[in-house]
Amino acid sequence: MQHINGLVACSGLMGFSKHTAKQSDEEVFRWLSHYYELIGDMVSEANGKVIKFMGDAALIFFPEHSADAGVQAMLQLIRKGDRFLTEGGMPCRHHVRIHFGPVCAGPLGTRAEKYLDILGSTVNALFLLKGTGCVLTPEAFRKLNPETRKLFKKHTPPVSYIPLEQTHRD
Repeated sequence: MQHINGLVACSGLMGFSKHTAKQSDEEVFRWLSHYYELIGDMVSEANGKVIKFMGDAALIFFPEHSADAGVQAMLQLIRKGDRFLTEGGMPCRHHVRIHFGPVCAGPLGTRAEKYLDILGSTVNALFLLKGTGCVLTPEAFRKLNPETRKLFKKHTPPVSYIPLEQTHRD
């Protein structure tokens, strides 16, 4: 176990449960297999790690030195991922939350099987973020270089940042 600072992100699909309720478990399984590969490719290219998948959701970690690349990867996931959804006939859209801070990381699980996991107040705060589309906390925003910061605008209350092209929904 170790304490490390980094960018923590989660993604999920709005409308996934409603749409997949009409499909067989086998169809959903095959579709998720391709979708997980898409997420994994984008995350690993940005020096990140998919910690776990939970149905249509993913918990993702980027080390502190890759925070900017991590945010760019999550924005790319929204663009490419939404295109992937549309082309696959899935009427769903991405919901991404991004936070920065310390996590406790290490192998966690049963006696027989342990997997890398992260936990702590940073992860808890991530899952409590309000908003739809893409939401970035001030802590994550402050880790970005000036060019990437220009892609976001301040959204209050509470303070969060959303992509410029995204409308306020809260």
